[in-house]
Amino acid sequence: MTADVCVLAYSGGLDTSVAIRWLHETKGYDIIALAVDVGQGDDLEAVRSKALRIGAVDSVVVDARDEFAERYIARVLKANALYEGKYPVVSSLSRPLIASHLVRVARAFGAGAVGHGCTGKGNDQVRVEVSVRALAPDLTIEAPIREHAMSRTESQAYAEAHGIPVPTTTLSPYSVDQNLWGRACECGVLEDPWQTPPKDAYAYTRDPGSVLDPPRDVVVTFTEGVPSAIDGRPVTVAEAIVALNEVGGGFGFGRIDMIENRLVGIKSREVYEAPGALALITAHRDLEDLVLDRHTHHYKARLEAEYATLVYNGLWFTPLRRALDAFIDETQRQVCGDVRLTFGPGSCHASGRRSAFSLYDESLATYTGYDTFRHDAAEGFVKIWGMPAEVWAQKSRAAGGAADPVLAVEGSGATWDE
Repeated sequence: MTADVCVLAYSGGLDTSVAIRWLHETKGYDIIALAVDVGQGDDLEAVRSKALRIGAVDSVVVDARDEFAERYIARVLKANALYEGKYPVVSSLSRPLIASHLVRVARAFGAGAVGHGCTGKGNDQVRVEVSVRALAPDLTIEAPIREHAMSRTESQAYAEAHGIPVPTTTLSPYSVDQNLWGRACECGVLEDPWQTPPKDAYAYTRDPGSVLDPPRDVVVTFTEGVPSAIDGRPVTVAEAIVALNEVGGGFGFGRIDMIENRLVGIKSREVYEAPGALALITAHRDLEDLVLDRHTHHYKARLEAEYATLVYNGLWFTPLRRALDAFIDETQRQVCGDVRLTFGPGSCHASGRRSAFSLYDESLATYTGYDTFRHDAAEGFVKIWGMPAEVWAQKSRAAGGAADPVLAVEGSGATWDE
């Protein structure tokens, strides 16, 4: 292992471009830049060349799009993972994958260190470093932007002083992270939570107010919880996301503007675009409504929030995630069938669903003459179900409580608990 070689997670953006030069000049590292393709849409050959021009001794590009889709996205989709009920863990999900490739390349080159361009107030530092330590606790981790506490203005000034080309300017200071699952945009005017996001903050979606197209239906087929066809055409997970990104984005669907609770304890304003992710989660949830029994469905819903938080907090490589995956995978055996999504301006909703494993029985649900529901059994069910409340009321009265607890509470102005 060579202690003076550092493998840097490289995106071609401001912070990681600055990090190449800073780590070499300040700490004497020979930098190997690693760009991992997770569907961000960049010209990674240009990114690779740029790293060499800035001063990296080598530059590696890994195409991890299929790995990202099949081994990461498919899992969070089956979990319907939405952090704080809104955010489909777009950036969170790619970090453990990138960390795993940092470790792999470090081992291949015999490097003693890995590095990243995360700041000290963001979540990504946690996600990358916890993942690296879970996989290779012997590696040194360098975080130059955090260590030097560089603001974006300082990073821009450093880049200009050293002739480092970066896409960020003082006129458009957004920090953008995007991958197959969606796009995240922050900084600049977005740091004011009252400020409406400018048009140039969006790239994946049309302005919903400008959409004049008639509604469009898309049928998504799932096999064991994973999308397998769009409108009858077989697709991979990645292809399904791309297809629904295009349709949803064209209708202006998939925008999220939220105040988010970061792991480090601060609130941040984030703007996301994830038309494909949100459409697939909408369809997947709807199919689960049809095929999962009530107890499993309700219990899984409680774990979904836990799963999303776990991913958000950088705990992908943990026993808990593997245990949750085992439970979730078991629930997906019969999540097979079709969901019809209807897209309109800024919207997407399920308008039909069918499955060979459907638990919906029309003869039980109908109010027509074909009804097979045992109405005569309902009286006993209601009696037994309400027995605890009835017994409580009887005992309360016998012990000198209010003859009519509801009227007593309302008349006294007291609350029920009092």
